[in-house]
Amino acid sequence: MEIVQLGKTDLKVSRLGVGLVEIGLQLTENDKDQAYDLLNTALDGGINFFDTAECYGMSEDIIGESLSHRRDEFVLATKAGHPSYGTDGMRWSVNTIKQSIDRSLKRLKTDYVDLLQIHAYDIFGQPPDDIVQVFLDAKRDGKTRYIGYSQENEEAMWAIKSGLFDTIQTAFNIMDQRGLVDILDEASKSGMGVIAKRPIGNGMWGRTFKKSDHYEDSVAKSLRVRAEKMQSIGPIKTEPDNHILAALGFVLHHPQVHTAIVGSRNPKHVKSNIDMVNNQLPISSEYVEELHKRYEIVGRNWRSID
Repeated sequence: MEIVQLGKTDLKVSRLGVGLVEIGLQLTENDKDQAYDLLNTALDGGINFFDTAECYGMSEDIIGESLSHRRDEFVLATKAGHPSYGTDGMRWSVNTIKQSIDRSLKRLKTDYVDLLQIHAYDIFGQPPDDIVQVFLDAKRDGKTRYIGYSQENEEAMWAIKSGLFDTIQTAFNIMDQRGLVDILDEASKSGMGVIAKRPIGNGMWGRTFKKSDHYEDSVAKSLRVRAEKMQSIGPIKTEPDNHILAALGFVLHHPQVHTAIVGSRNPKHVKSNIDMVNNQLPISSEYVEELHKRYEIVGRNWRSID
């Protein structure tokens, strides 16, 4: 597994990371063995970047239970901003976040995390100064080595330009290339670590869609529509046979991205992803360039395509 430096931090991360929302929210107490298997499969296979959050159900508990004895083998990232799983509290209050950070450390069975991120998916515009200060204080107090910001679009650009954060986590995939010429490049110029979330875009690329399996979630629907429109232009000669390989290869083709986090609850899928990244990349530059062109035609103005 290729290992790179995460921006200006001293953290060394695998290009393929794992997002742990699915093991926290889609598995139950009865599935813990499966979750343990997934985490150890990832770590044994060379993945060393694990991304979770305080509101991802039992995710932090599972990490603490299964990997705390291997703490020095991986880079641990979590997020805060909302009431923790199974607790009360007001989102985006100073007390909620302080309690959440301490609770995360307890659940993760560690004295510190490597990266603590503001989980700003529902913060639009600049967050309050007192909220940002809680994260800066956590860094000062040794509860985290670095702090990051997780958001898209204008909010991600604010975080980059603020100079307050060490990393940015933002969506980037074949169907959502909005960040390519601004967020990714600006973060790279600033020396920030870049974490790509949703790199396979809900698995939409390369699928044959049926009316019965159309998603109604707004994000997934947008990705589906863009995938359909981009694919309708015609086949691409250099396209990989495996659509997951195409999606991962596209994201990891961009050197601004240090690690791409893929969520899963299936250890076999994690193992397959590791194999692809280790043995089947890079994909064709011509293929990536064609996807850039199609996004410009369709992705930004897809309603103009009949």
